[in-house]
Amino acid sequence: MNLLIDTHVFLWYITADSRLPTKFRMAIQDPQNSVYLSVVSIWEAVIKQALGKLPLPADAGDYLPRQRAAHGIESLPLNEGAMPYLASLPPLHRDPFDRILAAQSQQHGLLVVSVDPQLLSYNISALSPT
Repeated sequence: MNLLIDTHVFLWYITADSRLPTKFRMAIQDPQNSVYLSVVSIWEAVIKQALGKLPLPADAGDYLPRQRAAHGIESLPLNEGAMPYLASLPPLHRDPFDRILAAQSQQHGLLVVSVDPQLLSYNISALSPT
């Protein structure tokens, strides 16, 4: 499977948070799967940390890419190819980061790994937590 993990799933994974569904943890760790974290998730975390909404042990812009690489998760860049998908999304969710993740999942044929019901309300393929 080719997986695109949402920001909160990544944070739960790298901190061994008990909120991470076992199925998600196993899918991320499965060497048969390709696992991606969008640069948009790092961008979101940098902004939230700067606003005081995301405590992390170090600067998000350095810490999270190091954690991504240390856990064998690939970086997914944002490029113009996602824009037609983004433009076609219905206005179900106002969060621009989640909208871009939905567009990237469509662009690259990735299964989204998230527990966010608003993100999952888009016409995207997703990994069920159960």
